[in-house]
Amino acid sequence: MIEGYLGRESVASGGRLTVHVSTDAARFRLRFHRLGGNVERVAESDWYPGSLHLPPPHPDGVPGRVSPARAWDWPALTLPVPEDWTPGMHVVQFVEDGEDPPPLDAAGLEGPAREFFVVRPRRAGGRSRILYKKSTFTRHAYNRADRPGEDRGASLYDHPVYLPDALPRGHRVSLHRPGGIIDLAYWDAPFIAWLERHGYPVEFCTDLDLHEDPDLLSSYDLLLSVGHDEYWSEAMRAHAERFVRDGGNIAFLSANTCWWRIHPTERNTAFVSDTDHHVGEEYPHLPATDQWWPAAPDGVGRPENSLTGVSFRNGGMWASTEWPGDRPRDGYTVQHADHWLFEGTGLRDGSDGGEPDRLGAGTALIGYECDGAAYRRDERGVAQATGEDGTPASFLILGIHVLEPVHEDFHDFKWDHWNGPAREPGITSPRAATMGLFTAGGTVFSAGTTDWPVVCGKDEDAGVTRVTRNLLDRLRHRSPRP
Repeated sequence: MIEGYLGRESVASGGRLTVHVSTDAARFRLRFHRLGGNVERVAESDWYPGSLHLPPPHPDGVPGRVSPARAWDWPALTLPVPEDWTPGMHVVQFVEDGEDPPPLDAAGLEGPAREFFVVRPRRAGGRSRILYKKSTFTRHAYNRADRPGEDRGASLYDHPVYLPDALPRGHRVSLHRPGGIIDLAYWDAPFIAWLERHGYPVEFCTDLDLHEDPDLLSSYDLLLSVGHDEYWSEAMRAHAERFVRDGGNIAFLSANTCWWRIHPTERNTAFVSDTDHHVGEEYPHLPATDQWWPAAPDGVGRPENSLTGVSFRNGGMWASTEWPGDRPRDGYTVQHADHWLFEGTGLRDGSDGGEPDRLGAGTALIGYECDGAAYRRDERGVAQATGEDGTPASFLILGIHVLEPVHEDFHDFKWDHWNGPAREPGITSPRAATMGLFTAGGTVFSAGTTDWPVVCGKDEDAGVTRVTRNLLDRLRHRSPRP
């Protein structure tokens, strides 16, 4: 048995990477891989002496569960990252003596005894003006720290730890826990491979990089948010919003985006968020004051729509035991087919009297979570954002899918339904996944769905692929200021 975690999931080329390993084997070694068009092994370490370490117990005394809130404090091993490594997304695999696991590939990337990290170039923006942000805070919120044969069930969602007297108050999660690879394999790896195959070099950062460095985005023209990007700090949001005001572009190929505010603590090795997740049978504090959209003091009072154009409160989540599962395969109804985003797709919007085409029809493009904007339909039936939910006035809806059927109780999921309650009584438009963009200095595009990078990354729909290329080709260079 072997498992481990990283001191930090981001390192500059030529820097040092810290790993923390627990094993019952006498010795172990590390295998390093880079994710690109393929999964390539780049190095293997020498053998290191092994030792077994236990996780901290759950502070509330929950039987059989471990603490998601404390750092696990396993011994550190620090290694240099060679300067000749190609920057990008990397994976370290923990290998114990007597085991020789098969080479990692895209099909076998998910699993225990491995962790991801990004290698940044020494000069930001030197290889690409596109910055791919890996949603690490969201990964840690959902990380249960399970291992084969042991259900530890410790996360922000499973047996969370709430600190009522701390400043800030809320649920706490440590970044220093093992968990293996799950979300990276589903959302990121296919899209990273697609980018490299199609000639789009990118550089990478983590949420923590964006949180800590106010000047990080100044070296780039386009920021990518990919997959599931739920947890944002104040600093992350401030840096992204300033980037757009200064003419930078953002493509949110993601959903449930910027839903919760988090507060990094413990020298940025943990975070706290006052969420609506129950502890045992109790909800420790409602309303949850770290939700971005509700007015203060019930929330932050800064709707995420002003950053992204859309919000999860106008979308929903398809409840399923598997991804993509059995959710509808209807795609987005196309609007404004003459827009540059649809160039070369041949898609029609029905303005010629026919039925509008549906982008991504036949694929699981919509979901598993999706975001939307409040809207009304004009005399032609075209959906237009109303802005009553905080969506910018210039937001243009280019694709829409009304979510049906909808289940209103988000804390008691219903299978085969889009789960998402009506949160604002004044907004009467149906919940709908919404794709669109707006300009506020730079351009902000929102796919409105978590699984855009999956459908695009696997080339499942020619229209989605072409739209993504149009988007990257247009936004990879910021427009000159007037």
